Amino acid sequence: MKVNAEARQRLSALLRSHGDEIQKRWAEISARTLRGRLTDAELVRQVREVYSALLAMLEGSAEGELAGSHGGESRAVLGELSQEWARKGFTPIETANLVFTIKEVVLGLFESTDGEQVPADFLTLSVLVDDMGLYTFDTYAKTRESIIADQTEQLLELSTPVVKLWDGVVAVPLVGTLDSARAQVVMEKLLQTLVDTGSGYAIVDITGVPAVDTQVAQHILKTVVAARLMGAECIISGIRPQIAQTVVALGIEFGDIVTKASLADALVHALRASGVELVKRSSAGRQGI
Repeated sequence: MKVNAEARQRLSALLRSHGDEIQKRWAEISARTLRGRLTDAELVRQVREVYSALLAMLEGSAEGELAGSHGGESRAVLGELSQEWARKGFTPIETANLVFTIKEVVLGLFESTDGEQVPADFLTLSVLVDDMGLYTFDTYAKTRESIIADQTEQLLELSTPVVKLWDGVVAVPLVGTLDSARAQVVMEKLLQTLVDTGSGYAIVDITGVPAVDTQVAQHILKTVVAARLMGAECIISGIRPQIAQTVVALGIEFGDIVTKASLADALVHALRASGVELVKRSSAGRQGI
């Protein structure tokens, strides 16, 4: 919202003439809600920057318009504040309230001032500050979404390890629900591990998957097909009785894919298929009897 020159001049003069008093009172009120989670020096700096952003809107070519082409300086200050507070764990309300508090401070100054323009000027200031507060709220939300997305991606990578069981044999132990996003991560990590290790066998262990439905089965099959395209044979292990019954009831076909009840069985199959000779020795034999 563009503000006429007279109103901007009056508001600017008021803020300039009481600058130190406004910033001091502003920091004092804000400190109550933050409960010591920000140092006094840091809070004073933040208040000073928001105060300068408001003056820039009133005195610069922005003409009181935050969203305009000339409001970039003020938006940059507010955006940096929102991003910093989002990363530090402050709530969006606390972030926006830092901006909104100036209305309470300036209202006290207006109450001690006589003039016909006081109500109109305070309304103008209120609208400008609301725009600033809403901008910080919006930027905060976008920053938190970005942080959450990054954390989710990191958790997906941590929850889908690909381990080397033997020379030429790797395994992916799946735990929890397998959705589209996680299935993509599993596929990418498995294929990369196959390339890095030169393995010819990959075991997809679903012992930790609570239930297998059509969607989960499709994700597993896509992973198997992708591994086969890389020249690796895939084995699915962890087929419990409940899962076997569900697969049959749903009519899911695994085709010629080898399935085993346990990871141990799958490893034995992979070792034998790769030419490793397994010899089981009795306890008596180990004791030399």
